[in-house]
Amino acid sequence: MNWLDICALEEINALGSRVIRGPKGDIAIFRTSDDEVFALDDRCPHKGGPLSQGLIYGKRVACPLHNWQIDLESGEAQAPDIGCAHHHQARVENGRVMLALRDAV
Repeated sequence: MNWLDICALEEINALGSRVIRGPKGDIAIFRTSDDEVFALDDRCPHKGGPLSQGLIYGKRVACPLHNWQIDLESGEAQAPDIGCAHHHQARVENGRVMLALRDAV
């Protein structure tokens, strides 16, 4: 597994996100209010809405198109909705946001 150094944690606003290009499309990296980071494909499982533009609260993001609630840890849509956005491993190491991409070259 390849860990990529994305940016300093403070470069992503609390309750904000950053989008990067991944090997299979855009990936949204989210920062919670308590400085945890999570990464999901930047496509809602419902209609493909840009999750990076949604509101973050707790460990969820609300899709900006139809308000689907997506769990940041798993990518799973919350009931009654069904679906999943692909989840990527992310962590903060020495103040840097790191992203694991299994498909990275």
